[in-house]
Amino acid sequence: MDEQMRQQDNADAAFDEDQVKALAALAQNTRLRTFRLLSQAGEQGLVAGVISKDLSVPHNTLSTHLAILTRAGLIRQSKEGRNVRYFVRRDRVQSLVTSLLQDCRKE
Repeated sequence: MDEQMRQQDNADAAFDEDQVKALAALAQNTRLRTFRLLSQAGEQGLVAGVISKDLSVPHNTLSTHLAILTRAGLIRQSKEGRNVRYFVRRDRVQSLVTSLLQDCRKE
């Protein structure tokens, strides 16, 4: 195998690992509900306190779920004084969905 093919295989493996992390992060009810709520919030995002209240999830529990979604690359955060605002990373989600759809369409 030449170097270019080896590099492509490594890049594909890294992308596959990112997909696994993203899908695993969404494979839990509270995280999926959080992701959906943030998706509905759009560009304005939501602060953690609002998410916690809307989903009736304790702050410390929500913090763990938000960290997992962030590490999976599905959401990002922005510090606003004492609050942290969360947003869906639509570019990453679009990439994930596009890749999955392409895989489904392969013959």
